[in-house]
Amino acid sequence: MFKTRLTELLGVEHPIIGGAMAYLSTAELAAAVSNAGGFGLIAGVTCTRDELREQIRACRSLTDKPFGVNIALIHRDPDKINQDIDVVVEERVKFVETTALSPEPYVKLLKEAGITVLHKCATVRHAESAERAGVDAVTLVGYEAAGHTGLDDLPLSIMIPLAVDSLKIPVIAAGGVGDGRAFVSALALGASGVQIGTRLMASHECPASVTFKDWLLQTQATDTIYVERSLNRAYRVRRNEAAEKVLQLEKKGITMAELLPFIGGDRLRKVLFEDDVEAGVVPCGQVAGLIDEVMSVNEIIDRIISQAQDIVGRLHSS
Repeated sequence: MFKTRLTELLGVEHPIIGGAMAYLSTAELAAAVSNAGGFGLIAGVTCTRDELREQIRACRSLTDKPFGVNIALIHRDPDKINQDIDVVVEERVKFVETTALSPEPYVKLLKEAGITVLHKCATVRHAESAERAGVDAVTLVGYEAAGHTGLDDLPLSIMIPLAVDSLKIPVIAAGGVGDGRAFVSALALGASGVQIGTRLMASHECPASVTFKDWLLQTQATDTIYVERSLNRAYRVRRNEAAEKVLQLEKKGITMAELLPFIGGDRLRKVLFEDDVEAGVVPCGQVAGLIDEVMSVNEIIDRIISQAQDIVGRLHSS
């Protein structure tokens, strides 16, 4: 029912992208999203070259539907980005989502390899820059979203119309989307689709521990906070002991080097997989306050679409 420019671009049934999440967006989760009619993404940022290749091949073995790889264009290892690009080209991946810095240096290479390029960013001006660089679609991250959301503090209700009025390429809404109501709202604002992340944390296919998922279900909409503001960044995370410690240190003028021990991968893995939900900061969107059940990915996407169809039907009849 919901055929959009995004479903045409990606060749999928539903205009729903499974957002790439560090350590969680594995081949299994990406394939589950694709098999449910959405578009799954593998998170390349936490993979070595060989691991990324294995994940791509594993995803192909689990689904015959379209999927892509997310490449973060910023890393402490300067060779990491080029290695990721080499792998997706060698493995003939058809879709790549870039994020963080400008995709401009990489778009030509990816396009020459026949790859459709999406770019995720947090401001309309960066989306405009990505369009000029030649990407095929942009995902805009709203104030409501998990992780790095930019410093403009604009909700999707403002940012999506601004972007749609400015851009010619499809615009995807990310942040605060966990059910059919938000899905319909995003399309009404002009988005060609949505990207969901936090909702997928509470899925059976997500590799996080049961302890983490139970903790996520306890989250209220007001239980997320921003860290890294003092460093001219904005990183929305679940409130816990580590996040509170970071805020205390920021008040004292912490540097990024001093912050890294609290936001690094080792601590995040403890939160996600080792039942220590206080160990490190973990990205979490405000939509967590609306999540009250762990479901399969197929059930999550089916429910979003079913709710959306009911809403549209009700609006048509009123």
